[in-house]
Amino acid sequence: MKKLMAGLLAAVCFSPLYSVHAQQGDPQAGSQKNALCVGCHGIKGYHTGFPEVYRVPMLSGQSAGYIVSALNDYKTGARKHPSMGTTALSLTAQDAADLAAYYESTGLTTETPAKPIDGAAGAALVEKGGCIACHGAGLAKPIAPNYPKVAGQHADYVYAALRAYKTENKPQIGRNNPIMGGVVKQFSDKELKEIARYVESLPTTMQTIQPNRFR
Repeated sequence: MKKLMAGLLAAVCFSPLYSVHAQQGDPQAGSQKNALCVGCHGIKGYHTGFPEVYRVPMLSGQSAGYIVSALNDYKTGARKHPSMGTTALSLTAQDAADLAAYYESTGLTTETPAKPIDGAAGAALVEKGGCIACHGAGLAKPIAPNYPKVAGQHADYVYAALRAYKTENKPQIGRNNPIMGGVVKQFSDKELKEIARYVESLPTTMQTIQPNRFR
């Protein structure tokens, strides 16, 4: 555990994405730049079909710093996803900051209620993994701007994301993060599904905002 915490502190303090000089985003500008985003993230219940099938994540209410970090990872290939990689490459640093600021500003003002499930097994696994150390209380108050809120996120997406940190040597699937890689490799895929199910049940301020033209 001491080694894990040392790694967490190093990641927070020395990551180039965690910086007081980060690009300042403009939510209003971001609202005018999300045409490429709403085709997937602006449709409630939308499932991506390639390279894996899962509901695309909710972005409204997500931490702006995390969105910028994720886009940078797609741009560099630290996260592998064909369409997200192409989209990220088309964005300037200011575009990414503006989009992130917009999505952070459009979350719910009050948390949704917890979903009634038997989440004891998932809660125990989350505790074992030390998830609160980065993602904060209720998995909704990350300790650093470039860490995500995960509470309430779609279970199938959470499972795919967690499993991606275990995936190696595949050209279109995988995520490179030493901290997350070390955490998830202690769990079986069955346990990761249980974690994801529990995570989805938690109260959240994240949502998907669907434009009128998609309704």
